[in-house]
Amino acid sequence: MNILWIKTPRWVKRIFSNLIWEVPNTEKVVYLTFDDGPTPEITDWVLEELAKYHFKATFFLIGDNIRKYPETAQNILKEGHTIGNHTFNHWNGWQKNTDTYIANTELGTQQIKSTLGVSPVLFRPPYGKLKPGQVRALRKKGFKIIMWDIITYDWDTTKSPDFCLNTITKNVESGSIIVFHDSKKAFGNLKVVLPKALQYLNENGFRSESLT
Repeated sequence: MNILWIKTPRWVKRIFSNLIWEVPNTEKVVYLTFDDGPTPEITDWVLEELAKYHFKATFFLIGDNIRKYPETAQNILKEGHTIGNHTFNHWNGWQKNTDTYIANTELGTQQIKSTLGVSPVLFRPPYGKLKPGQVRALRKKGFKIIMWDIITYDWDTTKSPDFCLNTITKNVESGSIIVFHDSKKAFGNLKVVLPKALQYLNENGFRSESLT
């Protein structure tokens, strides 16, 4: 039976405490994140929506997408957001040995450096799946491994926009790391949910900052 975790349980955060699930604070700051880009038009639309509220976010980019769409990736930095590594080929760590997986992550880093001129220190594993050896190797290379407090399921076409929006409105708190996807697959939900989510956060006194 599949377990649908919208808000990551406390016991999971305790067991995997070497991963970053949230950034506790008392200032009503949350951390919006976007996976799987850059995606032409969609990523730029996300940037426009964030700018309406002066919200900053973190974009975990696929290296091969940066290679294909360098201008879109550059727009993220121009708008003052932070970029993280999401591997070069969106690999599932559970399906790869550690050396192969780390090599693919390094390809992602090289692409970010060559295209954007920055060295990523943030990493999010595609699907949230890593083996213990991969965690150790990534941390040894200086990466902060970013997971999440709330996942919106925006990519899941069986979920309605209302479902995705409620993942935030019913669970958000200061320090929450929230996952969206600026991908074609997610855009059916994202185009409805993101404007409403940003409005909700703003009206309830939250602001979004980039992860560092």
